[in-house]
Amino acid sequence: MNTIAALVMALVAGVAVTGVLGFVMIPWLRKLKFGQTILDIGPAWHKSKQGTPTMGGIMFIIGTVVAVAVTVITDKLMGGAITESAAEIFSGAALKTKFWSGLLMAIAFGLVGFVDDYIKVVKKRNLGLTIIQKTVIQLLISIAYLASIYMGRGNDASMFIPFVGNVDLGFFYWIFGIAVIYAATNAVNFTDGIDGLCTSVTVTFAVAMGVIAALREFFGFSLLAAALAGACIGFLLWNKNPAKVFMGDTGSLFLGGMVVALAYAVDCPLILVFTGLIYVIEGASDVLQIGYFKLTHGKRIFKMAPIHHHFEMSGWGEKKIVGVFTFVNILGCIAGFLIMKFGGFAA
Repeated sequence: MNTIAALVMALVAGVAVTGVLGFVMIPWLRKLKFGQTILDIGPAWHKSKQGTPTMGGIMFIIGTVVAVAVTVITDKLMGGAITESAAEIFSGAALKTKFWSGLLMAIAFGLVGFVDDYIKVVKKRNLGLTIIQKTVIQLLISIAYLASIYMGRGNDASMFIPFVGNVDLGFFYWIFGIAVIYAATNAVNFTDGIDGLCTSVTVTFAVAMGVIAALREFFGFSLLAAALAGACIGFLLWNKNPAKVFMGDTGSLFLGGMVVALAYAVDCPLILVFTGLIYVIEGASDVLQIGYFKLTHGKRIFKMAPIHHHFEMSGWGEKKIVGVFTFVNILGCIAGFLIMKFGGFAA
């Protein structure tokens, strides 16, 4: 199957499946009374969103998986091998392992988010899973994922660093990997705070990672990125301001897993600093706010964290924040692409 045709199929299937699911799932979630509870610590005007169906991330999880499955099966029936296509230095087995283990990791994170949302919404416990419970589960998933790609590559603990090349991290591979996965998934979760923000930023991220993967002919991962971008666009039809559905932790943790999977797909998790620039800013703003608050016994850097709430409190509308933040992430994506292209990643 022609590579471009496969990527277009994945993108279109992601949009179509997720978009159509909205007509079924949103009324269903509303009927089950799976509505969002707006905490008192948030901006007062968010109270108007009370009761908006949440856990809508199920829509783009299904959309992504179906888009991938349909495209891969069609490709196979037409004699292709898109999940194995790559430059000669990588074996097909290693790429397939990263492809499927990455998708499974994202689904596993989505399941953690689902349990968390279920406890909040159905069991009426605002905090859902405890921090310790969620952290332990996330760490176990992270270790399992890192082990799968480590063994799939023949016990190779190397990482690509632009302008340097492949660097063997040794035991640090595990420490670094766990830290990156935990930080990235939670940073994506922090970005989900206003209508359409996390979805829009993730579209730009997915497009950038799809293009970067294509630099070394990792078209299987370009397909994965295309399916994710399409599913997010389909969800954005329902999630844009004013949102008719929220993704919940079900969706944001799944997106976090996909972000990590695509970064590791190109063996360069460091690229997240650029292609996931907004995630980094959102996560860092929350950490800085908490740290400064504790050190100064009550003082704050921002009016509210994560930083998108600071701009809300400063008078910015949600649409403006989404537009500006998405544009900033596009700039980060362009920088990330240029760094990878001229930093030695291109085939």
